[in-house]
Amino acid sequence: MNPGTVATALALTLIAGLSTGIGGLLSMFQKRSSSRFLCTSLGFSAGVMVYLSFMEILPEALHYLHQYFLPNQARLASVLTFFAGILVIGLIDRFVPSRDNPHEIPDVVNLVKERQTTTDPHLLRMGILSALAIAIHNLPEGLATFTSYMADPQIGISIAVAIAIHNIPEGIAVAVPIYFATGNRAKSLIIALLSGLSEMLGALLGLVLFSVSNTDLMLGFVLASTAGVMIYISFDELLPTAERYGEHHLAIYGVLGGMAVMAASLLLLA
Repeated sequence: MNPGTVATALALTLIAGLSTGIGGLLSMFQKRSSSRFLCTSLGFSAGVMVYLSFMEILPEALHYLHQYFLPNQARLASVLTFFAGILVIGLIDRFVPSRDNPHEIPDVVNLVKERQTTTDPHLLRMGILSALAIAIHNLPEGLATFTSYMADPQIGISIAVAIAIHNIPEGIAVAVPIYFATGNRAKSLIIALLSGLSEMLGALLGLVLFSVSNTDLMLGFVLASTAGVMIYISFDELLPTAERYGEHHLAIYGVLGGMAVMAASLLLLA
């Protein structure tokens, strides 16, 4: 492994994870007028992930698997691993209690009303549990960012950007209830930042896998499962949240824009 490549992959994963802090910061000054931009951005992130998953990551995984399996076996292995990635992230999501699920992004205005009728410890608990849930969800995302960059820096950077955008509303989910429970901006921002650091654990897991296993074979399996994780995140997290924050058509325009930008960039860099 090239130490420079490893360092860059780790740095990208760290930056993507810490973007929860951007959400924490935005939550302190959230305005209704910003919801349209957030909606479009989340749709854009989903478009990037979906396009990359089917047009780049799965073909790349198949390329690596072809080196160890017959063509039909390689295709079967990539498909099974793709759905295994969906199953893993789906199980993680399933075991997070629905009331504390980080996909349910709280709204500042609603929380102001809620604070008038709900005790502060309730809001604080909501924020802490959201932080823990997000930390669990971020483990496979960190693994996806790290391994994708190790396989192809161009794909890795694109995934890191998409995950960074995706992490912004997760930071809001953590920071808003903690801020309204404690009134402490710094505390809510720090906890939002820390919730994203778990992505580094996923990256370190990827580093261990690279160190102890056959790199090309492992890359094939991890990339196929990464595609599954990206598809699940897009359809279970990004698009529903985009719909919640804005108009249906804005979310769709964002998706199409993300796909178009990725298609153009890949063509130009080919």
